[in-house]
Amino acid sequence: MARRQRGRVLDGVLLLDKAEGLSSNHALQRARRAMDARKAGHTGTLDPFATGLLVCCFGKATKISGLLLDADKAYEAELTFGAETDSGDLTGTVVATAELPDGGADVEAVKQVLQDFLGEIQQIPPMYSALKRDGKPLYEYARQGIELERPPRTITIHRIELLSCEGNTARIAVECSKGTYIRTLAQDIGQRLGYRAHLTALRRTAVGPFSLDKAVTLDTIQDSEEPESLLIGLADLPETLRPANLNLKETL
Repeated sequence: MARRQRGRVLDGVLLLDKAEGLSSNHALQRARRAMDARKAGHTGTLDPFATGLLVCCFGKATKISGLLLDADKAYEAELTFGAETDSGDLTGTVVATAELPDGGADVEAVKQVLQDFLGEIQQIPPMYSALKRDGKPLYEYARQGIELERPPRTITIHRIELLSCEGNTARIAVECSKGTYIRTLAQDIGQRLGYRAHLTALRRTAVGPFSLDKAVTLDTIQDSEEPESLLIGLADLPETLRPANLNLKETL
């Protein structure tokens, strides 16, 4: 006999505000269990230390996952100057250091360097990433102390703005194309300034047409008597997520 699938058939999109310390898949599965849903997937990984918008698709809505994976993203990031790590973020090991000017980072210099990254640029993906070489993720090589050559990839930074800068810490807002690594961007900014830098906090604020201000937390989902009411229904999805010349029923 075929094994009966568990969970309800739910169709729609959940905008989840992922908490720090959870992997994207862990957050997704907790949301799926809270809704008692049969089928769900997310549309772009956030590192465990990162927070913010995780777009989760349920049931028929999983068919738009590819569109959201290709969508532009927006982030708020915190950079700490003075040290660079092998992973590009606070989880890694310090591999280079630099002294900052007296009084901390030069605000005007930071603003000027940020503009160098605006528009179409080349970015070398980090070794600590899920990109594969010979069928094995790059992070597996990195954990063995092996560094491989990675060809640069073309990405686009649509907007980059300094939100604050004090001492050895800066906060920036970034709107970018798919495939952009913010921790690599942090490293590159630090190197261009001569300060060295790594990412110490990251919050995703938008994915395509969806924004963080509409997102809910896991606690909200788990406390809701009707968690399915938190889903964006198929008929309410933005037009940009519907392929041209196909109606909603045919697509989803």
